[in-house]
Formats: sequence, C-alpha cells, structure tokens
Amino acid sequence: MRYPVAAAAVLITAGVVAVPAQAAPAEGAYWRVEVVRTADHSRPVGSGYTVTERSVGVHWLTPEGKEWSAYRELGARPKTAKDEAAWKADGSPTSWTYRTEGMKISLSTEPGQGRVLPVKGRPAGKFRMGDNKWVTYGQLQALPTEPEALRARVVADVRAWIDWAAEDAKTTDPSAKKEDWLIHLDRYVAEYMTRLLYENPVPFKVRSAAYQALRTTKGVGDLGQVKDPLNRPGQKVALPVYERKSSVLKEQFIVDTKTMTLLAHYTDLQDGGKQLAGKSGVETYKVGWTDDKPAVPAAG
Repeated sequence: MRYPVAAAAVLITAGVVAVPAQAAPAEGAYWRVEVVRTADHSRPVGSGYTVTERSVGVHWLTPEGKEWSAYRELGARPKTAKDEAAWKADGSPTSWTYRTEGMKISLSTEPGQGRVLPVKGRPAGKFRMGDNKWVTYGQLQALPTEPEALRARVVADVRAWIDWAAEDAKTTDPSAKKEDWLIHLDRYVAEYMTRLLYENPVPFKVRSAAYQALRTTKGVGDLGQVKDPLNRPGQKVALPVYERKSSVLKEQFIVDTKTMTLLAHYTDLQDGGKQLAGKSGVETYKVGWTDDKPAVPAAG
C-alpha cells in the first residue's frame, strides 16, 4: 500500500549501532489506514466549470500479514463560488459524462456504492517496506528507535532500491544511469520516513525516530505548527522539491507529534508552470489500531 510518495513516480519512469525496539504487542486486531483524497477533476465539465472530487481508501493489516482494502467515491462538487454559479446555470446536474482518448468518463455528485475486499497475492505473513522489500511483523518491531540508526537502515534500503531501479530502467532506456536516482537520494530517504508514519504497524518509538530523522534530512523544511483540513493540530514539513525537465513536484506533510502518525499530505505537481489537476490535491489520514472489522467506508 502506498499513497502520498507515489506521486514522485509521475516524474520519473555505516558505523551506527541499531537499537531495536522491544516487541510491541498489537493494540488491536487491525492496523487501519484511512485516506480521504480531495482533488480537482482533470478537466472542466458542463459549460466549463471545475469540480472537485473526493474519494476514500482504507487498508486493514493484521499482525499475521493479512490485508483488506476498501474504496469509495464520495462525489463531486463545484470547486468555487464561481464554479457553483456556472453549475446552477447549467441546471445543477448531478452527473457528467464525456469521452477522452477512447475512454468514457463518468462523474456524479452522489457517493458510489464502494467495495471492500481481501488483498490477494502478497507474501504470507509479510509487510512491504519501501518499494521492493518484504519483512515480517517481528522485523517491523525490531526497527531502530534511534534516529541516526534508523536513517542508516533506511539509506541502505533506498540505495538497494536505486541499484534495482537503475538496472530495471535499462530494459527500456539503455542510457539510464544510477546517478539519475542518486541525485535525489535525500528526497527518497525523506519519502521513506513519511511512510513509516502510517503505512505499517511499527512501534511508537520507531515512528518517533522516523519523524526526527525526517526533520533532519537534507532539504526538508520545517513549516511550523498548523492545523490540517480536519482542524487537527500538527507539525508541517516540506520535502525537497523534485524537478525533472519542465516538471516540478512539491509535497508537504502534517504530522501528529503526539501519536507520531500522518495527518495530511499536500501534493502540488506542475508541468511548464501549470498545475496538473487530478495529480495535485490533499489527502487526510486517520491511522491507528482498531478492533472494527473491514467494511465499506461511510458515504459521509
């Protein structure tokens, strides 16, 4: 499962002693991650107004490595007062349909039915770490709880991924060089740290170390105390800006420093100075242990 750091993929097709965390018992039946995404639709609709789409995705993980995934469209709405006026002038339609590149696109102001399904095909008893590595629940619990020890572990994992990615890229682009990835090493490390704040059921001390390591990663900016779109207080940080040719990716995160979990993620992806609708937006997170069984997300 991956939400916020996947945006970077749009732009590009030791000496430290680790201090292991004590095996933390599960605080519930499932580690639950809920993400509500809000973004402008990729093109104007109706007479030329912009609508904002909302959707919710939820994942449940058990300590045994079983996973369930749910998704639901929450409906589209005019973005601004001007857009709403144009929508009303159109007769306040509740749905829009058009074709683009041979595909039929349908939007509705009403929530979708939603779905929840078990995730199949993952290695038994394993949890994804980074982009190409799987570990056990026990290995998650044993991650370093000191920021620099955790950083050393993450840097090693990221470098291993870069070795793999660079070789894989050569199958379609013989001119690809490992240096194309290495110049963004600090950003990849920062991305990895943010994933430790929500993606897997790691102990609080590991999340705390990840947050401290994130803040001190080269290029990461501290934007101070703020409130997220749900009015929850947290600390805002900005990742190093990612630039490639005419594309520029800016990402900011809000972290709850009491629970050391992610609250929100802002993505601003531009090409040629123009923001790319549909690829830019905000996600709000609700993360933690629960005993509630997997179910279709609420429509509200």
